[in-house]
Amino acid sequence: MSRLDRLPSSLREALLQRRALKVIAGLTNFDASSVERISRAAGSGGADVLDIACDPALVALAAEASGLPICVSAVDPDLFPAAVAAGAAMVEIGNYDAFYPLGRIFDAAEVLELTRRTRALLPEVVLSVTVPHVLPLDQQEQLAIDLVAAGADLIQTEGGTSARPFSAGSLGLIEKAAPTLAAAHSIGRALVAAAVEAPVLCASGLSAVTVPMAIAAGAAGVGVGSAVNRLSDELAMVAVVRGLREALGVAQHANVGG
Repeated sequence: MSRLDRLPSSLREALLQRRALKVIAGLTNFDASSVERISRAAGSGGADVLDIACDPALVALAAEASGLPICVSAVDPDLFPAAVAAGAAMVEIGNYDAFYPLGRIFDAAEVLELTRRTRALLPEVVLSVTVPHVLPLDQQEQLAIDLVAAGADLIQTEGGTSARPFSAGSLGLIEKAAPTLAAAHSIGRALVAAAVEAPVLCASGLSAVTVPMAIAAGAAGVGVGSAVNRLSDELAMVAVVRGLREALGVAQHANVGG
């Protein structure tokens, strides 16, 4: 039995059917009221999993408010065990978007070491690891393969912070998503070529316009943060999550039809 089989059946099925939707509250968002609003919106809107900052108190709050499996994100493996004890279904190293403006860069060697440390601390817990988008694509591909060998169960891409969209409307949304879409496509193909099995989650810079493209690029699911968590109105958050859910449904039907 793989560790992925330990996930709640609804989330496991969403990954298998390549329609998983993860709402990201924010790795540095420790505001309980904000996390609670995002959690309720994620649950009401039809998300499959909620990704929050690694804090045991937030795990209980988010689980109750959303009714969803909880993923906790951090870049310090020592923070994970307490959150898992509080009920987190999975843990994630990354993503790193919050650190780039501070000049903090994560290289391949550091991400690999964080992965090994996390796996040693939590040998049976599902582990997702974000591949830094600052690496060239060929190095992202190799790192993804190495991460799975080191114990990662899922690979997540990123890239929204490096995108420089210069167009308005849908074209601008596509331009913003281009780096993470390219990473999802390249990493997915590299894993298949290396006969390595691990779902790829495409995240960072996505919208309802581009989540179907992530699935077409080979992702098993998507992670969406700022499109939801930057909003102050809970009803608006719910509407965005539902729009993402509908867009993923369209993508799934297109895959089945193809």
